[in-house]
Amino acid sequence: MEKPIGIYYRIFQGASIYYQRTEDGNVGQLDREVIYKSQKQEKQKQAKKKSNCSRKPLLAAKDRFLLYVTIIDIPFFRFLQLCIFVFRWRRTISHKANAIYSSPKEMTFSSSSSVPALAAITCLVVVVLGCYWPVEARIPTTLDGPFEPVTVPFDQSLRGNAVDLPESDHRVRRRVKGFEPEQISVSLSANYDSVWISWVTGESQIGYNIKPLDPKSVASVVRYGKLRYPPTHEATGYSLVYNQLYPFEGLQNYTSGIIHHVRLTGLKPNTLYFYRCGDPSIPAMSEIYHFRTMPVSGPWSYPERIAVVGDLGLTYNTTTTISHLTSNDPNLVLLIGDVTYANLYLTNGTGSDCYSCSFPHSPIHETYQPRWDYWGRFMENLISKVPIMVIEGNHEIEEQAENKTFVAYSSRFAFPSEESGSSSTFYYSFNAGGIHFIMLGAYIDFTRSGKQYKWLEQDLANMDRSTTPWLVATWHPPWYSTYEAHYREAECMRLEMEELLYSYGVDIVFNGHVHAYERSNRVYNYNLDPCGPVYLTVGDGGNREKMAVKYADEPGNCPEPSTAPDEYIGGFCAKNFTSGPAAGKFCWDRQPDYSAFRETALVMGSLSLRIAQVKNETWALWTWYRNQDSDNKVGDQIYIVRQPDKCHVRQVLKSWIVDI
Repeated sequence: MEKPIGIYYRIFQGASIYYQRTEDGNVGQLDREVIYKSQKQEKQKQAKKKSNCSRKPLLAAKDRFLLYVTIIDIPFFRFLQLCIFVFRWRRTISHKANAIYSSPKEMTFSSSSSVPALAAITCLVVVVLGCYWPVEARIPTTLDGPFEPVTVPFDQSLRGNAVDLPESDHRVRRRVKGFEPEQISVSLSANYDSVWISWVTGESQIGYNIKPLDPKSVASVVRYGKLRYPPTHEATGYSLVYNQLYPFEGLQNYTSGIIHHVRLTGLKPNTLYFYRCGDPSIPAMSEIYHFRTMPVSGPWSYPERIAVVGDLGLTYNTTTTISHLTSNDPNLVLLIGDVTYANLYLTNGTGSDCYSCSFPHSPIHETYQPRWDYWGRFMENLISKVPIMVIEGNHEIEEQAENKTFVAYSSRFAFPSEESGSSSTFYYSFNAGGIHFIMLGAYIDFTRSGKQYKWLEQDLANMDRSTTPWLVATWHPPWYSTYEAHYREAECMRLEMEELLYSYGVDIVFNGHVHAYERSNRVYNYNLDPCGPVYLTVGDGGNREKMAVKYADEPGNCPEPSTAPDEYIGGFCAKNFTSGPAAGKFCWDRQPDYSAFRETALVMGSLSLRIAQVKNETWALWTWYRNQDSDNKVGDQIYIVRQPDKCHVRQVLKSWIVDI
């Protein structure tokens, strides 16, 4: 017998197969054993490893890859690929067929006449098995686009709205005593080396005669370190109390508990820290919590998972959303506006499902501010450990006396405004590894002469794409949405800011507001553009308002251009299209080309988790899940691929802005 010089081991259709190659390079004897998970067979496996034969792959890398692609691809191409493989390696395949379907004896094939028949049998068997064997579908990429528009119809058997958690629910009731901390949360600063810890002490009040607490009566202290105990560092911060006042007969006023914000500095990247917050002099300190810092900025350094949710609210559907979100173990949560929906209540706690008609007897919208406290208590278990970054939505406007707005939103969350060069809680930026996030305000001045636009210009100019290759922008109302609800509502903002964001190569845009899901093709100025951003609308987080189920391009659904401009979004700027398939019309007659995928799907009114996973400096995986599905069932998934070598973007080089 010829001396074997190599052994190649490979898993094929659940069996372990051994091949021998002779000195002249031909396949000689074939020793086949199907090894099961038993101790005896494991010993046989180890004995083989101890042989003097050197291991060399029988198949070249390209042919092993061809076999792999054959197994996972669709049936027709599987057939073609396998046949190519068969006729290139017909002797190997013939031995493989005998190894699987004959008795486990040593065999020698000297006749080449049997090879074509055996090859054909193998080809047929594997193709048949492949048609019925579970196969993981290939995940599409934006390089495959633009995609033909897809609409998944709304399931009419599911309800279109949700029910709020009542104040009697144990998850929203106050569980601490005196000035012990509650509603604890973590948020990021501009970079990995700093985070904010926020919490509330003392009880809020609502009524006709309220007396605000003194914010100086309780200290703002965080003790922290890399060890659970004892803490090695201490930081102090500031505290505040806010009021929601309605100087109208019959309306109740609100004053918050004492809200604390403390910034921790000098932190190490991607490091677990333990902390306690409160006032150690009372004493009134929290239990021990923990958080993990973001990775250092760099082209190969990213958070593993980023959860994105909009229009969350505090309903039974919200609880499912947060349950799904938590099970995916995110490193960061982005909340794209519309937090608690406290403005869908009267000051006496009576709720309503109508945003525009809830308050006919008062000149301004009422709110029920205790809903903010309920939300903070419910969310504490998640956001005391995972950083949450928030941008304002229309439900945070909450107008009150003296024309004050956004008071609860601006008071309850900590923002990296100062660290990112912003003077406002309505717009700011931060880094999370190799991603630069820009959070923009749609309900304050966004014109080119305004402070926000000038800040945005400077922030983009200062960004270094060599350390933060990915640029992600978020704001509440979408620019590109094909649903009837809020159709082209934010057109004024788009006209002011889109060109600037496009020129700096924004990769992804997250929006909420529309209570449904939609993913765009890459688009700029309503035209398909391979260098435009991918827009993702995720306003389906679980709120009590109804889902968006109608499309503006369906007959009879195209809304009229607004004649009552909304002062908070710059008026109404949308006009009829002047070019393209919808020229001369306000809406398309079919799903627009820029809309790649849209779906309204829910379980009792909500959808669940949106997860972004940035793989490297050019590839990011986007996954969207529905609440009514199991945790691991995907509703929509795509790789978003950057092409910095093909797309014209601005970068900073030696303090000069250059076009590349």
